[in-house]
Amino acid sequence: MRKRKSGQVADLRTLTIHDIRQAKKLSDAEKWNQTEKDWELIISKPGNVCLAAETNGKIIGTAAAMNYENEVAWIGMVLVDREFRGQGISKLLLTGLLEQLKSCRSVKLDATPAGQKVYPKFGFREEYLIHRMTIESVETATLKAECDGSLEPLQPDDIPEVIEYDRRVFGTDRKFLLEFLVENYPEYAWVLKREGRINGFALGRKGTRFNQVGPVMASTTEEATKLMLKLLICLEGKPVVTDILDDKRDLTEWLYAAGFVKQRHFIRMYRNENPFPGIPENQFLICGPELG
Repeated sequence: MRKRKSGQVADLRTLTIHDIRQAKKLSDAEKWNQTEKDWELIISKPGNVCLAAETNGKIIGTAAAMNYENEVAWIGMVLVDREFRGQGISKLLLTGLLEQLKSCRSVKLDATPAGQKVYPKFGFREEYLIHRMTIESVETATLKAECDGSLEPLQPDDIPEVIEYDRRVFGTDRKFLLEFLVENYPEYAWVLKREGRINGFALGRKGTRFNQVGPVMASTTEEATKLMLKLLICLEGKPVVTDILDDKRDLTEWLYAAGFVKQRHFIRMYRNENPFPGIPENQFLICGPELG
């Protein structure tokens, strides 16, 4: 635990598995979608940096960074108890995170509009917009798209090729994350193949409020739409959330036609430099702002 400085309202320490219930109370209070399993993923992955701000034995703030192969660190889960806001807790957490991420070549995040005003003070620059779209109950009967024989459930033998496809498009290796999604939510895992090769894939996971669809990556909007339709058919009648890149206008209109509504937006940002931009034109839906 870091020794509290004069005037500092909280101590900074490592967030552990034993803190999940307290951490989830903070995310639940903000009506975020993370489950205990999500928190466990973030905390348990080797190399990740997860911090808690604590006062009198109570966790009043959190911040975490997914470490993708020491190339990209992805900051998320920046939460502060409403009772303690405006007292420098976010600054304390972010400063602590960045101190421990100096070995990572790139630090990125998806900021809310409120965070967009704060992060430039830490050296972050804007990259592009992402829109959160939700639906309370999926109905696919009227959707214009066709699922054809190119779509298949993701099989264990497909995983290495999916990891490599994701590495090219996202910009770095997310093997740990993708294997977690496939292992825990195989019913959400689909691939699109052309001539025996993977030309796109879709994954997802369950949340506390919505089923999260993403990441979805593909070579074309048509292929991304087919993957989306397959997942939505699997989620018929259930609430769904998606985080879609701003430039994917055709797919956005398709989601509007399906009954999705735009809830809010995020701003993808990088600190100082962006050596791993990936291929955004082939990335349609992200995994979520806390995971990239």
